[in-house]
Amino acid sequence: MLYFKIYRELIMKNRNLLFIIICLLTLCSCDNFLDIKPTGRVIPTTALQYRELLTQAYSIIPEDRGMASLRSDEITMDATNSSTEDLDAYKDIWAWNDYNPSGNTSSFDWRQYYQMLFIANYTIENENSITEGTKEDVDQLIGESYLMRSYVHFLLVNLYGAPYTAGDPTTAKGIPLKLNSNQEEVLSRNTVSEVYNSILSDIDKAETLINKDQWDSQFSYRFNKLSVNALRSRVYLYMGEWEKSLAASEAVLKIKSTLTDMRSSTVLPNYYNSEESILALEKVMTSSYIKVGRVSTSLLNTYGSGDQRKSKYYKAVTLSNYQVIKGGSNEFRCSFRVGEMYLNAAEAAAHIVNKDADAKNYLLTLMKYRYSTNAYAAKETSINNMGKEELITEILAERNRELAFEGHRWFDLRRTTRPRIEKTYDTTKYVLEENDSRYTIRIPTEAIENNPNLAN
Repeated sequence: MLYFKIYRELIMKNRNLLFIIICLLTLCSCDNFLDIKPTGRVIPTTALQYRELLTQAYSIIPEDRGMASLRSDEITMDATNSSTEDLDAYKDIWAWNDYNPSGNTSSFDWRQYYQMLFIANYTIENENSITEGTKEDVDQLIGESYLMRSYVHFLLVNLYGAPYTAGDPTTAKGIPLKLNSNQEEVLSRNTVSEVYNSILSDIDKAETLINKDQWDSQFSYRFNKLSVNALRSRVYLYMGEWEKSLAASEAVLKIKSTLTDMRSSTVLPNYYNSEESILALEKVMTSSYIKVGRVSTSLLNTYGSGDQRKSKYYKAVTLSNYQVIKGGSNEFRCSFRVGEMYLNAAEAAAHIVNKDADAKNYLLTLMKYRYSTNAYAAKETSINNMGKEELITEILAERNRELAFEGHRWFDLRRTTRPRIEKTYDTTKYVLEENDSRYTIRIPTEAIENNPNLAN
């Protein structure tokens, strides 16, 4: 049974218990940031009931990293590929029209992230009252809750907060940290630095509690021990803390380093039960996002001769219309995988003095499983002759090719150069300028109306 079916079965199994979440998380129109007024409760007490509660939190994680891909340079919208419905729902997101979008424009989630935070906080606060579970069971539940809180805050700050590396993170606006289940608390935006400090603190706490090395495939959406350092690797990378990111990446690769051989495998590396999978939580590219447009020519052109991924990641509908294969169904759930860890290690090492050889080794290890024998040999020669700056550029380019349509590109653009991007629909040109303020998504208007402290 595929793991995502567990969501539905648990909800149906104990609808009364999980109804507490619907009751507790109904947002009311009032002045408080999250003024949530319960209309009824079924209070969880046992480890099994808290597991079901946490499963509900896992099941509502938004698909925003996929929607954010529309803002990057991965997708082209045009009249021949994009339906009227797609244009109404996504064109303003694609064209960075954040100030006066169409009334039919899809929204990035805000509420669901804070619903997840409520469940995580509620579970953490009730650690000592959980019954009918071993210490290992309870520790695992609480550890997962800390890591969930950490990851949700990380996603939120990279959608709605300034990039950590764009300025002074100690003064730049982040998002409101939610570290308790108190629904009367009126929150304000924390600084980016405060948010990242909290994220790292929660990762450290989770590390002391999570004891599950690996879940069976049907439960691979749950945080495990490897996902602790996988998240730490990414967080430190986004902060430019190169040595710490490298150490966390290497800690993962020491335990799990197998790469999918794209020269022969029929299973893509971002498949939920691929040999690379570390955490299969988010369905990044939904079928709705995939059919919005076609793969951009600029992305397709980055795949050179002998790169096995072009034919594995995409299918040619016409000579000018390529569609994404690595998404569109529940099986393609991927939050962390081994390929990313090699790229994180390579990028981090390339920024550290006297670590260029290590960076090249990590990059070439990945490339060996992505290119034909002849193409790899040429890459090996080229990369071994690169200086530091050229190497970093190549690592970022390889990151773009490898992790395309897995929800990384928009975040990578934000944390690195925030370049100028041009897009054209029909004859109209849309431009995102270098370091444009629209590299940060605006907090939803309705959230600000309920709490002016959240003003952009």
